[in-house]
Amino acid sequence: MTYDASVRKDGDGHVASDGDRPFWGRVANWGPYRALSALVTASPRRQFIILATFPILWLLTQHLGPMLQMLRVSLLDAYPVAPGTPQAFTFDNYMRFFGDRIFWQPFFRTLTFAAVFTFCTLIITYPVAYFLARHVSRKNQMLMLLLLLIPFWVGEIVRTYAIMILLGNTGAVNLVLKWFGLIDRPIPFMYTSFSMGVGIVYLTALYMLLPLYSALEKLPKSYNEAAADLGAGAWTRFRRVTLPLTLEGISSGCTLVFLISTGFYATPVLLGGPSTTVFAETIAGFFHVAGDEWPTGAAFAVIMFAAALLITGVFQRLMKALRKGDTA
Repeated sequence: MTYDASVRKDGDGHVASDGDRPFWGRVANWGPYRALSALVTASPRRQFIILATFPILWLLTQHLGPMLQMLRVSLLDAYPVAPGTPQAFTFDNYMRFFGDRIFWQPFFRTLTFAAVFTFCTLIITYPVAYFLARHVSRKNQMLMLLLLLIPFWVGEIVRTYAIMILLGNTGAVNLVLKWFGLIDRPIPFMYTSFSMGVGIVYLTALYMLLPLYSALEKLPKSYNEAAADLGAGAWTRFRRVTLPLTLEGISSGCTLVFLISTGFYATPVLLGGPSTTVFAETIAGFFHVAGDEWPTGAAFAVIMFAAALLITGVFQRLMKALRKGDTA
């Protein structure tokens, strides 16, 4: 005697018809659905191929594809190319950067700003992540994270204008300082490296906070308790236990913030001044010119991208060496 799984009986033993089954039950017993399920789950390799198809297409079309197109344009002598005009490949666009030192200053300024702002973001967000992971109960952690995420629900431009309102001559900071009698005239915070730094740290804090919180949340409290039982003070426990075991979160957060900081355009334009011009503004200038300056802008973008990847690669190797040294 065989059992037919497609037959379902009610409480009185009567056979239920297809119309009595719930919607998903009818779908599961639908012939084409069962044939498709059998086709998809026929082998683990087929499942992997089907599941990986859409992520790979997304990666190729939305990430790798634009970068390869940018690289191709950077090697052309002109772009867009007029119909009937032959295309010629050249390295002159790259040599323009290395041959004119006027472009070096915003390039190295961008890398310096990105490194400094990344360090500032780490110093500011680490205590916040530590407080959330170690001193806030689990039932309140998600609520606190949600409150911290609310400002990031709006766009970059809106948050940048919020910084402008905060740091302006009639902004909240100057009004508070004047109300306490600390200043007689407004402090010119705006259009300086300070205002740009405040804006970038504010915009990138989330990308540092989440990896740090994840690393700290996974750290067992018993490690610090054992160190305390052995007589280690608070600073010693942090330096010898907490910090080494959160290096992975620090590495991930710093990498994200640094890479994002090298590509900011709107925030430096709105918050910075003539002395804070970054490389993204130089690149944008070539794309705004009507003519054949697009290949130069593309070449400069590739140079910045390669430099940022090189620096983060060296940083990752250093952090990996530190982690190995702590576990040795």
